[in-house]
This record gives sequence, structure tokens and C-alpha cells, in this order.
Amino acid sequence: MQNTSININELSTAQLEKLLADKKKAEKQQRMAEKAAYEKDKDGTIEVLWDEANELALATARFKNKLHTIMDLQAEKLNQYGGIRGNSKGGFAIVHSSGAKNITRRRDTDRFWDERATKAVGLIRDFLSDTVKKRDAQLHDILMSFLERNVKGDLEYAKVMDLLKHEDKFNDVRWVNGLQLIKESYSQSFKAFGYEFKKRNQTGKWESLSLNFSSL
Repeated sequence: MQNTSININELSTAQLEKLLADKKKAEKQQRMAEKAAYEKDKDGTIEVLWDEANELALATARFKNKLHTIMDLQAEKLNQYGGIRGNSKGGFAIVHSSGAKNITRRRDTDRFWDERATKAVGLIRDFLSDTVKKRDAQLHDILMSFLERNVKGDLEYAKVMDLLKHEDKFNDVRWVNGLQLIKESYSQSFKAFGYEFKKRNQTGKWESLSLNFSSL
């Protein structure tokens, strides 16, 4: 094979400049070809995964609609046998006769405290700081922790319920009025029915089937 190596010392400045320009052009064309190949491969990956994800989302939505219909009918049948508590607002569970599988329908709600809660928290904090803290610092800290707000700035339902368990401990007007205001400021609205599918594993413990309907 003939040796085509070039001695750059024998080339003129113009020849060197042309050689460099040709090399830059070839490198640019190679980069563009590599970029085009990458973009084509990337776009193909996106299209395949997007189409599959979209079909999965549609199938999940179809299944949830079917689930709503069937579980509504099941609720009617269960209610005929007195299997749903009188105070139930739509949530219930059904268990396979083998005891190995169950389906639970939850009634998910949005909980909300209006502006009266701010006044209530102020009254309760004043009372706890002025009175309870001097007598029982530990109890003071516990009760104050029930008034902590979450990252959204809202009171937390479970903590407020824990606070109300101590309602009869004090008769100070700030405590009494504060708790009454918290009760009056609270409301909830129906958001959606949530579902849980569970199956007993080999140890007899319930394991959940991962289904996320929260965004549907």
C-alpha cells in the first residue's frame, strides 16, 4: 500500500491553510453525522416508550372506570346484606372467601381549615405559653407540637385529632374557645375513591399490588 503521508515542511502556507480547512470540515461533518445518528436513536426511543406509556395510561383509565362501576354494584349488593356500616360514606372492603385476597375502596377527601383556625391557634398558643408551660413543660411541648403546620402551611388532621383528645384537661377560656374555633373552621370535600388490592404472601402478611390511580 502506497504511503500517502505528507511532510508539512514541504507545504506552502496556502496549502497548510487548505489542509487545515479540509480537516475542520471533515471533523464538522463527522460531528453532524454523529449528532444526527444520536438524535434519530433518541427520538426513536422516546416514540416507542411514549406510545407504550400512553397506551398503559389509557388502559389504566379504562380499568379504573370499570372498577368504579363494578365496585358501585358490589356496594349495593353488600349493603343488601348489611355489610356496610351505617356511617360509611362509600368506603368498604371485600375479602375473597379463601382469605387470601381483598379489595378496599377508600373515600379520599381534601381537608381544609379556614381563617378561623389562625385565630384558634393564636388563642391556644397564648394559653399554653402563659399557663401550661410554667406547670408542665413537657405537656406544653407535646400540645404545641399538635399545632405544627405541614409544608403546605396547613394543620395536620391527625395532630389536630390528638390535640382534641386533651379537650377536657383545661377550662381556660382561650383553650375552650380555641378548640371550638378549630372545630368550626374545619371542612372536607370528597375528592375521589381510592382502591387498594392486596394479597397474602407466604408468611400470611398482606402485600399491596402497586396501582397508582391518584392522577386519574
